[in-house]
Amino acid sequence: MDRKVRNSYVKNGRTAGTGRSRSDGNGEGRSGGKAAHPQPGHNKNVLRGAAVIVCVLFVLAVVMVWRLNGWNRKGEPVSVPQEAMLAGTAGEGAYFLLSSIENAEEQIQVVSCEALSDGENFTLSGTAQSIPLSDDGRFYLFALEVYEESIPEGEEPIAQTEAARNFTLTAAINEYQEDSRLYDKFVVAVKRNGIYLAVSTPHYITNPEVLADYTAGFPEADSIKGLLVDSQKLGTTELDELGVKHAVYNVPLSRLLGPTTDRNYPTIIYTYNGKEYELNGRVVSEYDYAFSTLTEKGIVTTAILLNDKSDAYPQMIHPLSRDGNAYYYAFNAAEEEGSEYLAAVVSFLAERYRDTEHGIVMNWIVGNEINVRSLWNYMKYVDLKTYVREYVRAFRICYNVIKSANANARVYISLDQQWNRELTSDSSYNSKAVLDEFNAQITEEGNIGWGLAHHPYSIPMTWPKFWDMSGQDERLVKDSEDTSVVTIYNIGVVTDYLQKKEFLDPDGQVRHFLLSEMGFSSTYGEDAQAAAFVYAYYIAENDPYIDAMILSRETDAAEEVSQGLALGLSYQNGRKKMIYDVFKYIDTDQAEKYTQFALDYIGISDWSEVIDMQKDQDGSGLDQG
Repeated sequence: MDRKVRNSYVKNGRTAGTGRSRSDGNGEGRSGGKAAHPQPGHNKNVLRGAAVIVCVLFVLAVVMVWRLNGWNRKGEPVSVPQEAMLAGTAGEGAYFLLSSIENAEEQIQVVSCEALSDGENFTLSGTAQSIPLSDDGRFYLFALEVYEESIPEGEEPIAQTEAARNFTLTAAINEYQEDSRLYDKFVVAVKRNGIYLAVSTPHYITNPEVLADYTAGFPEADSIKGLLVDSQKLGTTELDELGVKHAVYNVPLSRLLGPTTDRNYPTIIYTYNGKEYELNGRVVSEYDYAFSTLTEKGIVTTAILLNDKSDAYPQMIHPLSRDGNAYYYAFNAAEEEGSEYLAAVVSFLAERYRDTEHGIVMNWIVGNEINVRSLWNYMKYVDLKTYVREYVRAFRICYNVIKSANANARVYISLDQQWNRELTSDSSYNSKAVLDEFNAQITEEGNIGWGLAHHPYSIPMTWPKFWDMSGQDERLVKDSEDTSVVTIYNIGVVTDYLQKKEFLDPDGQVRHFLLSEMGFSSTYGEDAQAAAFVYAYYIAENDPYIDAMILSRETDAAEEVSQGLALGLSYQNGRKKMIYDVFKYIDTDQAEKYTQFALDYIGISDWSEVIDMQKDQDGSGLDQG
């Protein structure tokens, strides 16, 4: 069913009738401006003034009742306060609009919104401090698209029940159908003078994993050691030789879209929610090879979903991002077609990469360093709440689609090391500010098990000796929550932050945390790069909240080397650097032989000197590995 967003509220929070009534009353009360001076017939004027005051008070009372009860001409919008009028259109704000009965005592609190074990239905449970006034004493449930901010005109409820202090509403999910509600948001409403008025904030289904038919457990890796792999080396034995346990692989979505021109790789027609999508068979075969190879090697695989621009599929790009020139762009969950395409492509990937034939992907990262608006998640500059809201909408789609296909997959937000550097400007936002706002918005609309993928690069990124900031701005890296930058040296700032009560997952556990991209340049010497890796590895290994440390990268990249970032284990010509063997043996019984040099380089006699210091600084009570 096609839906169109309709802004069903009047700006400034008043109906036109209310405004006229208030204006007329004030005008009569000030007639002539002479009531303050004694004149002949003074008593008569006093009585007249008293009558005016009574009239004014009556009009004000009518206005208050009008607003309280939502009276209005049939079919006209119902008013809300101006500060709630923020977001009917993408980029103009970020909040769901409650109706005029949004008084705290009348607002419904949604307790849960969960899929049932039958895999077909879901229930929304709520409580009411008091029962809102209504025409019929009933609560109604509406399903809205992720981009809708009010109940569309003519929309019909999907469930209803008798209004009560505690209530439950049940409806069908309709997964894979044209009217699928898998990633819809749901709002409770009452009927007032024939008009449906929202009385709750929206909530999403928070346990889509109940719907998954793939329920294999998350694989356990022998160590945290990971690598951004070189696709050109997948056919070699290098990953086996290195003993890689975790790997990341980039997936630009637009590459997947469109028909194939290679006869050997026919176009794939994927049907999702009743619509057909063309996928490039040759590109899909590349990912089949990559992910199946990594799976065969026993490597836990992470895919990074990237929104690159394609002239053929502009609907994939957020409407506030289409004029930009960046590496990657904001996902489009602000429009119907964009939301449908995003859901379809992600569904195809999540369904395909959960078996040994095509490969198994268990970690999915939605975007790259999304706090860096100008380069990695381009959108015209907007306020932080709006910016995060547009990402949250896309994240909800990805999360529910992925988890409904693979019950134990993990879905992550990606942030860089610029923690609290006062960077919120036309080019970027602080990662801490984005994290706070992301968590708040997710929690408000139904908490889910999202994870954090962090990039704790050194500052500056070309400087490998993160423990020695002499000659650098030492003030940027502190062991406290107000630090400007989080590198691997003070990574405990983030893991401590995630232990706060408000950041815990729905089960009360600390969220999954990946160091999904980090590295050290060899431009200051191969020994500096190798020593930095050893120190960083032991810090990460001794933090129980870090699931993996993924090094960038297997081979130097020309575009990075030109910027002073020679991050690879090998040079572009294939020659192996000192870090190659260090990486290979660091999680084996030969680790001491290959890491001893780093003690001398750093200037310590035993790793406990720095590991114990890290434990004292972040208060995590870690055990040395």
